[in-house]
This record gives sequence, structure tokens and C-alpha cells, in this order.
Amino acid sequence: MSNKNFATKLFENNKKGKFFFPKKKISEKFVEDLFHILFTPDKNLLENVSFFKEKYKILQKKLGSIFLELNFEEKNAEKLSKIFFKEIPHIYQTLIMDANAILEFDPAATVIEEIFLSYPGFFATALYRIAHQFWIQKIPILPRIITEYAHSKTGVDIHASAKIGKAFVIDHGTGIVIGSSTKIGNKVKIYQGVTLGAIYVDKKLANQKRHPTIEDKVTIYAGATILGGETVIGHDSVLGGNVWVTRSIPPFSIVYQKSEIKMRNNSPFPDPINFMI
Repeated sequence: MSNKNFATKLFENNKKGKFFFPKKKISEKFVEDLFHILFTPDKNLLENVSFFKEKYKILQKKLGSIFLELNFEEKNAEKLSKIFFKEIPHIYQTLIMDANAILEFDPAATVIEEIFLSYPGFFATALYRIAHQFWIQKIPILPRIITEYAHSKTGVDIHASAKIGKAFVIDHGTGIVIGSSTKIGNKVKIYQGVTLGAIYVDKKLANQKRHPTIEDKVTIYAGATILGGETVIGHDSVLGGNVWVTRSIPPFSIVYQKSEIKMRNNSPFPDPINFMI
């Protein structure tokens, strides 16, 4: 196939797509700016309330333009943007609860502003909650762009359709995977390297619950793997590091791996045997 024919074929294939693509960098910039104005605004933004409100309105217009790129009609794009921003106060209050939960839990945290500015777990949670609202509104592509952007920045991979309760704490963050049909209750703490996944992957199971349910006040330590749509971790349970769980755990359980420690005595090692052949 010549370059000319390939270019024509490529054009035709892309035109068949169900949705147009939003500009990835613009979508990422939108969610960064939204996080910025909610939690870490520059000092100059706080000098004048009218100026602050204007910046907030600009964000709403930017979102409308992203929806236009997804091939929504102009009136519908504006409506969807208004619906999203109507939910922002609720999302904000939930994220404040998340941040306060981190502040209460982490002895290394000094002030809530430190969490806003520098905690990757909070940033990943914030972008998940924003993406989840887009998923609720059935916006295509954009939820995945946002959660994958958070993934690239923090190492935390949360699918936008997962359901996560309030006062959610991610400590350290790197290597966490939370699958699409995961359900997480309130006041749950998760450490680095945790996987909440499916026992096996099959496209036929796309619309079934494949990922676990984590009830309220559960703590999951580093490296734990919890798999399966029928797996329920009962409330107030603690899962130790590196455990592998594929069946339900009752409330108030402690799950851990039993390690064995063998001590050598303090006597010096014997002299090596010298021999010649």
C-alpha cells in the first residue's frame, strides 16, 4: 500500500470513530486548573473575589469546549458542564473529608495545606472523584484521560467507575490498582502496592462485578492483593502486608502472613578447611 493510499485509509478509519477525541493536553490542563483553584490557588487569585469568580467561570467554559470536541452539540455541552459544576461543592466537601482523614491518620502530616500541595494519594483521589462525576454523566473518554493522568503523576491507578466512600486515605500511593467494579466504604486506609482486582480477565465479564467490596474502616497494608467480585472484606478488618485474599473476610478480622525468624548463635564461624589436591 502506498503512502497516499495508507493516508486515505487512515483518514477513513479515524472518521468511523464513534467519538471525536478531546485534546489530551487541554483535558489534563483543565483538571490541573480545577484542582489548583479548589485547593492550591495562587496568592494573586485571592486578592479579588470578582477575579476569582471570573477564573472559575473560565473553567466552566473550558469544560464546555472539551465537550464540543467530544462531538456534543453546543447546547448539550453547556448543559453537561453546568451539571458537572453543580456537583463540585459536594465533591469538594468529600475531598476535604479525605484530606482531614489523612491529617488525622498520618503523624508526618502537619497542616492540611501540606496534603493539598504534596500528597500524591490525595491528588489521585481528587482526580478520581472528578473523573467519577464525568463517568456518572456518561461522558466518554474524558474520565479515563483524567484517571490515567493521575496514574502517570502518582502511580495510583483508580478506575473512574469504582465507588469509593468518604474519608478515604491513600498512604504513599505508588503501585495501587483499584479496578472498575470495586466498592470501598467509608474511612478506609490503603497503603502502597495494594491491588483490588479481578481473579481473571475475560471480556465477557465486562458488565459483571469482578472486583472486591471493601467495607467501612478497613486498613489494607502494603503489597496486599484482594481479588474477585464476590470477595467482601468485612468492616473494621486489618489486612497485613503482602497477603493474597480471594474469599470473603468477616468483620473485625486480622489477616496476615506468618513469618518465621531463625536466629544464628553468636559463636564465631568455624575456620575454613584448608586442603590441597
